[in-house]
Amino acid sequence: MTIVKIETNFKRDLFWDKSFVNFNGKLEETEKELINLYPDVKFQGIIGFGGAFTEASGYCLKQLNSLMANSILEDYFSENGLGYTFCRTPIGSTDFSLSRYTYLKYGEKSRFSVRRDEKYIIPMIQNAMKKNPNLKLLASPWSPPEFMKDNQMQILGGRLLEKYYDVYAQYLANYFLEYQKKGISIDYMTVQNEPKADQLWESCLFSAEEEAKFAKEFLYPKLRQNGIKTKILAWDHNKERLYTRAQKVFQIAEDVICGMAMHWYSGDYFEEIALTKNRFPDKLLIHTEGCTGFSNFRKEDEVMNAEIYAHDMIGDFNHGIHGFIDWNMVLDNRGGPNHKRNFCNAPIMLNARKKGYIRNLSYYYIGHFSKFVKPGARRIGYSKYTSDIEIAAFENIDGSIAVILLNRKNENKEFKIHLNGEILQDNLDSHAILTFLMK
Repeated sequence: MTIVKIETNFKRDLFWDKSFVNFNGKLEETEKELINLYPDVKFQGIIGFGGAFTEASGYCLKQLNSLMANSILEDYFSENGLGYTFCRTPIGSTDFSLSRYTYLKYGEKSRFSVRRDEKYIIPMIQNAMKKNPNLKLLASPWSPPEFMKDNQMQILGGRLLEKYYDVYAQYLANYFLEYQKKGISIDYMTVQNEPKADQLWESCLFSAEEEAKFAKEFLYPKLRQNGIKTKILAWDHNKERLYTRAQKVFQIAEDVICGMAMHWYSGDYFEEIALTKNRFPDKLLIHTEGCTGFSNFRKEDEVMNAEIYAHDMIGDFNHGIHGFIDWNMVLDNRGGPNHKRNFCNAPIMLNARKKGYIRNLSYYYIGHFSKFVKPGARRIGYSKYTSDIEIAAFENIDGSIAVILLNRKNENKEFKIHLNGEILQDNLDSHAILTFLMK
């Protein structure tokens, strides 16, 4: 068996540093510091990893020369980069747009247009698809057009008026049809981004009952009537209410909603994922958004931000998710543009003069998953001797095994990986991440 060790260690300036290692012992020789792998114990399948095609990211790419912009797409979608396979795109504007917009104004039902997306978002998606023609997409709306809402605004929450349920369902169907004309098929959608959030930027409130009714009686039928096969997910908000929301939504619309989407902003809540997975084992669970707050690139902040990603990904996958999508792929050096100044970090950010870019440490930590856990992989069983090492393990379709180990502690940790009676003894530095790819 060939074993490749991949290490990212900020203290030692190692980023995806590769070396070959071998098993160096037998199980009967030890019983301490063991990490046992069980490929015969298989759990959920994996759809993939990715980020979001926001207008802000598309705008940032346009600030660079074509070679530099192409380099960023290579960093995300090539095999030498993160190898992204599953990405998100907004339906209409978000806080990470240059300004608010919709595809339809009041009284202009025949003038639906995605022309605004043609400047930044659609070219970015099309260029990414050239890197990976098998790229899967998930789309999410932040707000219906203002005339369809009870507060007559895209911002500050508000609700979709029931008299516009059918009109809005066709609005969403038109979005998918227009994107199909651009050669872009959307595999999944969520009914509403963060349906419990009353925000200063684009937002809309849906109760579980409203979301389920809209999906079952209006959205799903309208999509199918238009020949659109896009699958629908619910919630698309933080994990602390995931199980409760799933119970209510599936009670009404289990036949038309294929799964639940989630964000990470309220905390770990990994148990919510496990509860939902156990209760609804045939439904998809997808992490659709997460980011860290804007920092001034202090060393300690970058390590912490990267570890937030790895910790959440390990916890989410170990409790049942099928895919992980990050937020903005590219932002400027301030963490924008954002028309509400709600700045945040991204794995790749432009430098101050917009003539180059940097890869934050989170970029490399994400790569420990996305580069080596391929679509169709299955999570496999393991046991470990300590909670100080966080672990996730997967078996790819080709039979290779990817094991990710994270140490967020201030002390180094010794360990021995056991597989089929063989032992690999090694060390995991403090605040470092390792991936072992066994073929």
